Amino acid sequence: MDPDSVRRVERVAHGGESDPDILDFSANTNPYVPDGVEDVYADALERTRRYPDDDYPEFRAAAAEFVGCSPRQIVPTAGGLAALRLAMATTLESGDEALVPAPSFGEYAREIALQGAKPRFVSHDKILDVGTETLADCALAVVCTPNNPTGETADPKMLAAFADRCERAGTTLLVDEAFLGFTDLPSAATLEREGVVVARSLTKLFGLPGLRAGFAVATGDHLAALETARRAWSLGTPPADVGTYCLRQSGFIEETRDRVASERKRMQATLEERFAVSPSDAPFLCCELSDEAVSDVIATAREQGVAIRDATTFRGLDSHVRVAVKDPAANDRLLAALEVDP
Repeated sequence: MDPDSVRRVERVAHGGESDPDILDFSANTNPYVPDGVEDVYADALERTRRYPDDDYPEFRAAAAEFVGCSPRQIVPTAGGLAALRLAMATTLESGDEALVPAPSFGEYAREIALQGAKPRFVSHDKILDVGTETLADCALAVVCTPNNPTGETADPKMLAAFADRCERAGTTLLVDEAFLGFTDLPSAATLEREGVVVARSLTKLFGLPGLRAGFAVATGDHLAALETARRAWSLGTPPADVGTYCLRQSGFIEETRDRVASERKRMQATLEERFAVSPSDAPFLCCELSDEAVSDVIATAREQGVAIRDATTFRGLDSHVRVAVKDPAANDRLLAALEVDP
């Protein structure tokens, strides 16, 4: 990190509701967890009297099977954001430029700035069209799939072609797949390009955001740098064991994908009675308001016991909210709070 930049960079807004009496639609996490997680956690807690195995062989094996790569390519991290920071810290130098989609996850620009580098913003739906000449000026390019907050996934063929252009330009491609597990699309880990780093989060798909478990995937020099730079014992024993267990719950994953796809379709059709809703492949929907104030819509929903995300904190959005896709009963409460007929 660049010490001078650290003193200038501010924190960014996120979703997440701390009041347990409020139904939280501001954070995009699964309302369910796999059966058996409590027992796995309890067993792991008993073993926290010793340091974890810093090689994490079981976690690496489960993560590799999940994304379709070799266990040797897995770098355990305390959540997807830790994987993003690790990738940027080992790639960027002070004064570098990094290509960033907008609107998208606010931590990209923040983490880039913490390294003393400068984000170069490109429309989220145009970033895969960026050519080699522009990429040559950038040390790093970030792709978020599905993009947060708009929800669309990157076409795998276009992403592969973009990875080729990044490789020719000498630009590292960082692919954030925090929500890709909610789809059946292949991970960019299967591209096996030396210049590609993938960041994955476990806690959204498996409904455990407080657990902080994730991983990065890389090859070649990038892999060596990530593995060297990661903190010792980069996962505690409970997140490592629970993460390993969850990654192997194929039935739970398939049920989650089916439910999210079905509920998202139903919610979008209903929300479009009041808002303009972006097509989404993710467990959330981005809604554009017309003549209404975002603060009023958020306040009205909260009066009904529901928290939704103020999406105006995303770069380029000035009249938007984002809502998660939960279980049918909770979704009905959201729709009622937004005064649309479920």
